[in-house]
Amino acid sequence: MKVGYARVSSIGQNLQSQIDALEAFGCEKIYQEKVSGTSTKGREQFKEMLNFVRESDEVVVTRLDRCSRSVLDMQLIMKELDEKRVTFAATEQSINTRTPEGKCFLNMLSIFSEFETSLRAERQKDGILANKDKFKGRGQTIDAKQVQMMKAKGLGATAIAKEMGIDRTSVYRLLKK
Repeated sequence: MKVGYARVSSIGQNLQSQIDALEAFGCEKIYQEKVSGTSTKGREQFKEMLNFVRESDEVVVTRLDRCSRSVLDMQLIMKELDEKRVTFAATEQSINTRTPEGKCFLNMLSIFSEFETSLRAERQKDGILANKDKFKGRGQTIDAKQVQMMKAKGLGATAIAKEMGIDRTSVYRLLKK
């Protein structure tokens, strides 16, 4: 039995293209989730899929990074699948653990996947450090002087909030200053 696994990193992303590709590849059952792939932690559907597969089954993903972005995690996953006599394939890459070439390519791509994740994290960290001095929060967005003037005219917090289109708690906070 071909068992598919589809994953995206965030809730706003769409799984449909992966599901379509897995169905076209002949997957009879497809597990899917929206969670980061940097670790196997917190990936309940993935764990359920690993528990479900049996000898002679094939786990199928669209790309290797849908399964794992860590060399160690990938090796542990492959060890577990090998022990169950389950093969692994990717629809968009030449990965099929039934062949020595497929196993070799899987190992090479898992190294590049982890490398890409590390580079992305490094670029993000560098970008944050480079721009740290430029961002000091969003600043004051409510005209505090206008709130004070309206209060001086005798308006209450509710009336001020309605007039300015802001929350009443913001009015109270600004009046305390």
